[in-house]
Amino acid sequence: MHLFLRSLVMAIGLAAALAPSAGAQQAPPIATARSPAGQSPGDFIAGYAAEHGFSGTILVQKGGRVAFERSFGLADREHNVPNADHTVYWVASITKLFTSTLILQLAEQRRLDLDRTVGTYLPDYRGEAATRVTVRQLLNHTSGLRNIDVIPNIEDERQAIRAQIEDAVRHDRLPLYQTPYSSDDLLRKFCSDPLVNAPGKVFDYNNADYIILGKIIEQAYGKPFGVVLGERILLPLQMRHSGMMRHQDVVPNLANAYSLGADRRTLQHDTPVYPENWYAAGALYSSVGDLLRFSNALFDGRLIGRPMLDQMTAAGLDRYGLGLWVYDTRAGGTTHRVAKRPGHIMGTQSQLYRFLDSDLTVIILSNAGTTDLDAFVAAIGKRMLE
Repeated sequence: MHLFLRSLVMAIGLAAALAPSAGAQQAPPIATARSPAGQSPGDFIAGYAAEHGFSGTILVQKGGRVAFERSFGLADREHNVPNADHTVYWVASITKLFTSTLILQLAEQRRLDLDRTVGTYLPDYRGEAATRVTVRQLLNHTSGLRNIDVIPNIEDERQAIRAQIEDAVRHDRLPLYQTPYSSDDLLRKFCSDPLVNAPGKVFDYNNADYIILGKIIEQAYGKPFGVVLGERILLPLQMRHSGMMRHQDVVPNLANAYSLGADRRTLQHDTPVYPENWYAAGALYSSVGDLLRFSNALFDGRLIGRPMLDQMTAAGLDRYGLGLWVYDTRAGGTTHRVAKRPGHIMGTQSQLYRFLDSDLTVIILSNAGTTDLDAFVAAIGKRMLE
């Protein structure tokens, strides 16, 4: 037990570092920004990026063409390697939109009913959710499952560390993201606890929901999640710069990720983790170009048909649909309906921002926790429609 606790205490930096990526994500704030009269959209974006210390790549599509694409900052700060258009990034919870798409494809094929319970499709699953939680409730984060990422009082580092240790001792397991687990382990050890809320009643952004969805996809196809993802989405769309992150893999052109230190000014390497433990909830890497291919195919109805797309983009609790947020925003003097899929794991940040009533898509991928991407992506959207 002493060795076990020592391993937990060594995870001291993780307690604070993982909080932004955890279950605490809320509906994205709607931000506005003004730009000087006569300033071009490209100049506005570049100026905003410089003013806010942005590091990453930005792509904007408007009117069926790429209106802006530029990279800023460094992919590798030690070797002074700049970010570039071909740089790939860990995109974190944008993964959930891919997982949702795969589930809705199964529903479209009548191989799955969104309103049947988990146990229908995972007969060996032993959690309480087996007979009480539906696939739809996993998709819209109303399952009522215990949140696997909640760390109490994250502003108090000592309390956060103590909470992690107590949780690990109580469940007889090592920390979730600093220990290599198989997807079966993730399901059994972290996603099978008793429910804490009545299913369908409370929105709680929880990676456990999408881990279970990943296992449902594997069960349906009889193949690993990453293989299904490749066959159903990545290969058909020629997304050659996308795949699932694993700790031991070397991914060409992958940007290193950096978080702000305790002084909130200095950048430091992210805490070591096993990215594959985010699995179907957050382990995807991609490029801005690949994500644009995915976004166009999804919202043009080429991955799922219009009826399923309408279900995906129907906002429920917390303005969340099936894998993304959907809400109204003001831009260019008009109210627009937008779909938004952010991601955030330590220094890794990502945004896929799609106007559903006009041909405007903004994709931001970042490898440093220096810029509020919720505000940035909203400012770009507003500026492009002025």
